[in-house]
Amino acid sequence: MLHFRPLLVSDQQSLWRWLHIALWDPPPAPPRPSEVLQNPGVRIYAEGWGTSSDLGVVAVVDGEDAGACWMRLVPERQGLAYVDDETPQLGIALEPTFQNRGFGKPMMKTALVAAWQQGYRQVSLTVHPDNPARFMYQACDFKEVGLRGTYHLMVAASSA
Repeated sequence: MLHFRPLLVSDQQSLWRWLHIALWDPPPAPPRPSEVLQNPGVRIYAEGWGTSSDLGVVAVVDGEDAGACWMRLVPERQGLAYVDDETPQLGIALEPTFQNRGFGKPMMKTALVAAWQQGYRQVSLTVHPDNPARFMYQACDFKEVGLRGTYHLMVAASSA
């Protein structure tokens, strides 16, 4: 059974793992080395989780944390998905055993509802053009609005 809970400060170690999973490269590339998490441009998405503008949900499947969808404001024009200081950048990851099982879309939709309820008017992300998850992002109302290097910049806007 699938349900969701908030992403908490106590989830910090899991968030680091999920961030690492979220750094997707097209096959046959192996996962990036874990040292990539020390890069300041990567750390900004997870370090010190739990600020007032941080928001995320954890998917729980049969009592096990399966992954998370999280977002945070990243100031000062930082981050590949930076749009402005009021638009949080989103990350999403599922543990490999939970991927391709239909959990990503409801998790992302739940996180977006929470973002709209918190008053965010839009959310951004970037996705590699070969990542099949981009179709799920489109199904969650993300629109391609530009390129950041070779990555697609996508934005979902609140309907409110």
